[in-house]
Amino acid sequence: MPLFFQENCSPPIIELNPEESKHLVRVLRKSTGDEVQVTDGLGKLYFCLIDQADQKRTRLLVKSEEEVPRPPYQINLVISPTKSPDRMEWMVEKITEIGFDKLYLMRSENSERSFLKTDRLEKKVIAACKQSLQFHKPEIETDWTFEQVIHSKEFSGFQKFIAFVDENHPNHLLDLAKPKQNYLMLIGPEGDFTPKEIQAATAMGFAPVSLGKNRLRTETAGLSAVQMLQILNR
Repeated sequence: MPLFFQENCSPPIIELNPEESKHLVRVLRKSTGDEVQVTDGLGKLYFCLIDQADQKRTRLLVKSEEEVPRPPYQINLVISPTKSPDRMEWMVEKITEIGFDKLYLMRSENSERSFLKTDRLEKKVIAACKQSLQFHKPEIETDWTFEQVIHSKEFSGFQKFIAFVDENHPNHLLDLAKPKQNYLMLIGPEGDFTPKEIQAATAMGFAPVSLGKNRLRTETAGLSAVQMLQILNR
């Protein structure tokens, strides 16, 4: 059964926005009487019948609903945007499919790019949620600096890690991360974190970790970290 995304749902009637309506009518060829699922991205799943199929605004009747619980852990990724926005969009799509909670786009000393168009990232997130049947839409925050991240009280009680290139680094992420925790994972730019940044992060309780022997690109490192933490909590 296809899954659609619509914020601010108010049962017993849900009206899909034009973009979702167009997909329902023109791409999936759905019509009146067909069954569909809708999520609001906040954990609610609605089982619906199409009452009026229109590519500008489709009307649905809610037959039942359920609350989908969140996992007993959170994966939060802090990363410096890559110079190519396509690479970051690819990463966001894939980590959404795998499962994460929040992405923070961060400026550090060696950052290649200071901003990204978050509207494109949001579209990637929504499409990936629908593809992978996820009912909690991950959040994206921008304009964080490295200093703000490491000093923020928002992450109190989290397991905090900073990954960087060090061939002699003994600790792998999977050696230090514990299951069923809230995680904050720092990934630097292509030029990596500076020694000064690494020292500052470790002083604030971030554990230095390796993601493996291979030298990874920024977006690959972000994807790998999320995947490892999901495997840990399988």
